Amino acid sequence: MLGSERSGNVRRPVSDLSQTPDGAEGPQPPGSRGAVLVGLGIGLSRILGLVRERLLAHYLGNSLGAAAFRAGQRIPNYLQNLFGEGVLSGSFIPVYAGLLGKGDPEEADRLAGAIFGLLSVAVALLVAAGVLGASLFVDVLTPGLGGETRDLAVALVRIAFPGTGLLVLSAWCLGILNSHRKFFLSYAAPVLWNLAIIAGLLLYGRGRDPGSVAAVATWGGVAGSALQLGIQVPTVMKLLGRFLPTVRRLDEHVIQVLRSFGPVVIGRGVVQISAFVDGAVATLISDRAYSAISYAQLLYLLPVSLFGMAVSAAELPEMSRAVGASEQVEHKLRTRLDQGARRIAFFVVPSVVAFAVLGDVVGGTVLQTGRFGPSETRYLWYLLVGSTVGLLAATLARLYASAFYAVKDTKTPLKFAATRVALGAALSFGFALWVPEALGLPKDLGAAIITAASGLAAWVEFLLLKRKFSVRIGPAGAPGKLILKLWAASLGAALVGVAVKWGLTQHFGVAKGVLTQWGGSFLPAPAMNGIAVGLCVLIPYGIVYFANTYALRIPEALGIARRVIGRSSR
Repeated sequence: MLGSERSGNVRRPVSDLSQTPDGAEGPQPPGSRGAVLVGLGIGLSRILGLVRERLLAHYLGNSLGAAAFRAGQRIPNYLQNLFGEGVLSGSFIPVYAGLLGKGDPEEADRLAGAIFGLLSVAVALLVAAGVLGASLFVDVLTPGLGGETRDLAVALVRIAFPGTGLLVLSAWCLGILNSHRKFFLSYAAPVLWNLAIIAGLLLYGRGRDPGSVAAVATWGGVAGSALQLGIQVPTVMKLLGRFLPTVRRLDEHVIQVLRSFGPVVIGRGVVQISAFVDGAVATLISDRAYSAISYAQLLYLLPVSLFGMAVSAAELPEMSRAVGASEQVEHKLRTRLDQGARRIAFFVVPSVVAFAVLGDVVGGTVLQTGRFGPSETRYLWYLLVGSTVGLLAATLARLYASAFYAVKDTKTPLKFAATRVALGAALSFGFALWVPEALGLPKDLGAAIITAASGLAAWVEFLLLKRKFSVRIGPAGAPGKLILKLWAASLGAALVGVAVKWGLTQHFGVAKGVLTQWGGSFLPAPAMNGIAVGLCVLIPYGIVYFANTYALRIPEALGIARRVIGRSSR
């Protein structure tokens, strides 16, 4: 059965799922095109995000102001993630996209209006609670902060919460746009959020103390939240033929969303608790560890966002549209999971190797400036090494969680997310606070144990999700032979990157302050500008990785090469 989709008042048929597993030229499945658009939108936003973080690192470094700013941003962002994109993706999109797939856009419009009305009430309560309870949030979620750092964090939380409410409403727009396969706008909109912060830092950050810089950046985030919501609204209104916000409509579809909403909120909530635990343990180690783990999360979540989120976000509405006999639905779900997992692995495996072997080069390229010197970059590398333990698993878990949401099963991801959180918390509290000192190492290295513990827990969650869904539809995912080839290609490229880095160190000498760090004599960074080192090392790494995967005849590399050659010949 084929559904239909509207653009304005015009309906067009929804094409069936096609498959090109060899990456050859020809029609691509909607999820594949959607993943490219999502990835492009996220990529633009992340590039601006890296510029934003570089400016923050320049003005704040790992100072007390940096710790307060991270708390002031992350606490509202946790609640935004809890009630925003992740929850709406898991509860609203499957029902809304399912109505579109069945050819019932009028009922889809009514559902969108009801969810918007209910979400608006929830947002108002969320913002009020955040502003009034800012001190409580800071004390509970960042217990290691005290004195001026704690007071500044409370003030920043109060500033940030209204912007958080706007971002939750922006997530509703994303749900509408994604369900209509308008992927680029929803994921490129955060560009405006980043630009607002960057503009604030450039205009008002120079010469100010770290606390004032943190306040400027927070106000910029509020302005950016309004811009991010505003740019999506016109397109959303065009897609909704009849939009009437209401809080009174509780028909079967609204109830279905609300029933899913609870488990998804709790599921996202336990994942957020994992982030809470990581941050809380880090504050008990030191302010430096807390701010550094925030920088590390920025970097290791980049491939998760660019590839895991891109593929999962594009596949969710496609899997939700799957209709027909049970065998047909299962085949379509396997197809989507196979293709999605292959695309994720192709890009995430080399990211894992780069973080593990060249983490200081990656960190230095993005963050090394001003108050964030080579010694801080070296410390950041240790945290990135810990993150590599579960990076691939955490990214693939997003795809499998989307598959469960697509079939209206929100309880299974909740159960396995809770398992992940419990295990990660136990490992972090059990080892991060005492193992470094017991081994005679600096206590700040406990932050690397935190990232590694989260990674181990992510593998448990992913394997449980994969096993459960395989029982339901049969084996699906990237084959082990492909994963082994990707590891081989990445490690071969890493040898080239290490050789280039070693040559630069021999020529220019070792960066100042690196040798004073624990383990600083192992593959030290050269005394060069961080961006210059990144260009010299990471570009050859990427080129060699692609050449290796092409030589190994990996379909994703062949498909990229054919598309590039095809475009250049036109």
